[in-house]
Amino acid sequence: MTVQGVRLFNDLTGTDVKVKVVDIGANPIDSDPPYLPMLKRGHAEVVGFEPNPDALAKLLEKMGPDETYLPDAVGDGGRHVLRMCHAPGMTSLLEPDQRVLSLFHGFPIWGHVVGRTEMNTVRLDDVPETAGADMIKIDIQGGELMALRSGIERLRDVVVIQTEVEFLPLYKDQPLFSEVEQFLRSQGFIFHRFFPLESRILQPTSINGNMYGGLSQVVYADAVFVRDFISLDGYSDRQLLAAASIVHNCYNSIDLSLRFLYEYDRRTGSITAEHYFRRLTGGE
Repeated sequence: MTVQGVRLFNDLTGTDVKVKVVDIGANPIDSDPPYLPMLKRGHAEVVGFEPNPDALAKLLEKMGPDETYLPDAVGDGGRHVLRMCHAPGMTSLLEPDQRVLSLFHGFPIWGHVVGRTEMNTVRLDDVPETAGADMIKIDIQGGELMALRSGIERLRDVVVIQTEVEFLPLYKDQPLFSEVEQFLRSQGFIFHRFFPLESRILQPTSINGNMYGGLSQVVYADAVFVRDFISLDGYSDRQLLAAASIVHNCYNSIDLSLRFLYEYDRRTGSITAEHYFRRLTGGE
């Protein structure tokens, strides 16, 4: 199969599915979110959480009609201490573990705590704006599992989750990938892929002076989980289209998108999968 460039799902299928994304930790520090092409075309709406006032102000300044941003930190609904770090991307409700950070170039400085402030957190299930989410994207530096556990009701509607996970505890008492995977598996999700998988060089080794370079030690990743696609009985017709749209547009998972479309066509008598495949491969 030869794929002809990248086209959005609705253009390939002739559908008009619009997905709802909840983005927890919405400040795009390193790169654009994977749903951005859908958002720009009106194929997605986003409810984002960003407790950092400066980052929130930037999001509010640039937001479009399909975007809503809230100033809350998602957690267990309790009061916590926010550790503000030298690198804003490492700010967390957890305490950075300098013993682990010192294994890698740059991390001891980036994870240095420069301020602490107490703040209330909100439970995902208690925020009305998050109802009906199709996708959750979450990156809150070790607090992901706590936030996901606060959204059991919301997870029943969600078909795709992208969450940052760690393989070493960069923060004290931080849940690692295995714990996140076990929880999401208990909620009916299957691990799909890493997007991407990141490694770092252990000190004092370096290659060409590149402190960001990776070698042998995998440290963290964004992990993508999809609602059980072994049996598709738990999907509504709309959820099949939403899942197919997300995995195509965000992760280029063409085979999984087709699996959802074949089931949608079986139920509805349509030929959406055929349209998708032909246009994807240049047949139309």
